[in-house]
Amino acid sequence: MENVPRETLLENPSIEGFSGIKKLELKDYFLTGEKFELYEDSKTKVLYTLPQPIQNLGKYYESKNYISHTDGKKSLFERFYQIAKHINLNEKLKLMNKIASGKTILDYGCGVGDYLEFMQKNGYNVLGMEPNESARKIAQSKIGEQKVVSTELNEINQKFDVITLWHVLEHIPNLNEIIEQLKNHLTENGTLVIAVPNHKSYDAEYYGQYWAAYDVPRHLWHFSADSMHKLFNNFGMKIETINPMKLDSFYVSLLSEKYKGNKLGFLNAIRVGIQSNVKAKKTGEYSSLIYTIKVKK
Repeated sequence: MENVPRETLLENPSIEGFSGIKKLELKDYFLTGEKFELYEDSKTKVLYTLPQPIQNLGKYYESKNYISHTDGKKSLFERFYQIAKHINLNEKLKLMNKIASGKTILDYGCGVGDYLEFMQKNGYNVLGMEPNESARKIAQSKIGEQKVVSTELNEINQKFDVITLWHVLEHIPNLNEIIEQLKNHLTENGTLVIAVPNHKSYDAEYYGQYWAAYDVPRHLWHFSADSMHKLFNNFGMKIETINPMKLDSFYVSLLSEKYKGNKLGFLNAIRVGIQSNVKAKKTGEYSSLIYTIKVKK
């Protein structure tokens, strides 16, 4: 791993429910240039960002270049993101058709609503939750004003056959509280579907502190398969399946090359993306992983 300091055992800072040792020193390459640190929780092995600027977290999203809140198609990254998004929609539909016990879906952190629009067109009853106003308005224009809300999860009385979080869990400040609420909003045989970056992937190892999927401080938490198992076990839940998001290694590598200042890093990003997926065929450590999770019986 490039430019990564040795882990430090001198400090044991904690936040609610988590306490660990220092693992990495990082920087917000996307927006502010501010410095942050990652710590590993001693129990779950989840990595967490410090400091966590909870009171003014919104300012770190205030950029027209924050892709999940726009439908932009101008830059190379935006075009690649849109292409990958459409490919992933079909893969997500296949997964939903396979695991869903019914037709109701809640997408927690739905962004601009492409996934919900696609699922609605394919016969599902959908509801989206999105705190960002501009993204929420775009989503409402696609699937209906009443179907995308900014309401708190504990204010929704309905239960759902499937609750999805597509690259959302890593953004949630009150992690333990929300996981408990998500669990309580599942139907009896409901499934929680969570996609998150995997910091044990080859592309994460290769780019080190420049790995774009660390994305501090917008990403408050950082997961691996091992830490996801440990975390959800604490809530009486178990991971049923783990599926790869193979395109993520290419997108993340492109952005990582940009953060490293490599203006001509496109070819290297493609190489790293391919190598990451090839290695993951043996290890399972893809750049991003989709977890299907159920309550233990």
